[in-house]
Amino acid sequence: MEIDALLRELSQAHGVSGYEDNVRDIIRREFESLSDELRADSMGNLIGLKRGEPTADTPHRSIMLAAHMDEIGLIVTKLEEGFLRFATVGGIDVRTLPGQEVTVHGRMALRGIIGSRPPHVLPPKDRKKVIPLESLFIDVGLTQADLEDNVRVGDLITLHSDFAELQGGYVSGKALDDRAGVASLVHCLRSLSSMRCAWDVFAVATVQEEIGLRGAITSAYGVDPDIAIAIDVDFGRTPGLSEAQSSETGKGPSIDLGPNVHPVVRQRLVDTAREHEIPFQTSAVPGHSGTDGWAIQVARDGVPTALLSIPLRYMHSPVETVSIRDIDRTGRLMALFAVGLDDRFAAELGLQ
Repeated sequence: MEIDALLRELSQAHGVSGYEDNVRDIIRREFESLSDELRADSMGNLIGLKRGEPTADTPHRSIMLAAHMDEIGLIVTKLEEGFLRFATVGGIDVRTLPGQEVTVHGRMALRGIIGSRPPHVLPPKDRKKVIPLESLFIDVGLTQADLEDNVRVGDLITLHSDFAELQGGYVSGKALDDRAGVASLVHCLRSLSSMRCAWDVFAVATVQEEIGLRGAITSAYGVDPDIAIAIDVDFGRTPGLSEAQSSETGKGPSIDLGPNVHPVVRQRLVDTAREHEIPFQTSAVPGHSGTDGWAIQVARDGVPTALLSIPLRYMHSPVETVSIRDIDRTGRLMALFAVGLDDRFAAELGLQ
């Protein structure tokens, strides 16, 4: 399956943090033929292993590649006179919600819209303000009685967005943060199927990143890799964003710099990209990266970790937009990096 077709399927699947089953099934199908071993741990992280081929006198070593499969969403908190009140799961920008189409995952999937009081009936002082979450509600078109038969408090709600193919190799849809990273993992494994690695490669689709990096914490502890790369998204440049705040879409992934990134691992990624003429960018991340890399770095006694970021426009909205070329380049870079891992690099890192 081509990257754009896979990304379409991943984007349209539902997998709010903590409830990633549907999207995990798609990833499992893709990982299955590309892995020597495949398992889901007790948190729900999906872990595919491509075994390395070390020489007889070489220690067994491994690299972990991690991208999160979960997405932001909503959850039903109350049924009120035929309408649904809700709360957010993950970092949703409330400004994007009014007028948004959603899917309510009750006893059956129900299409709904997010509504609010029209501006005509608001006090003048409130008409230009952001509508607070508690003033929004979801309308699925049912009476209170029918609503009670089909929806319960705690049912999940996902944003509805049709996957769109734009011009210039761009695509748009929901949950591309971080299904784009997951697609790059699949592309990496496909590339590795015709290459030889000395090190084991663990491809991990993690859960619950959007609510606290939880899947990365547990999977990194369980895998216990020698080194790791987290793959997530960066702010794609749009009007109003400076170069310091963003990276350009279509010009390759960012190989990030900062305290969450091991300088030796990063430099090897840079050298690999240059050697194979893979376009890349540099982003400074001076503090918490907000990615799985932050959790992986401090697993057990510490993991030398790097961070690859795919430029993405309109983050945490139903119209997240990426370049397919950037996903391809990210996957190829990881595969070529993994192929180049050897004893000399282990010694440079001081691995025992």
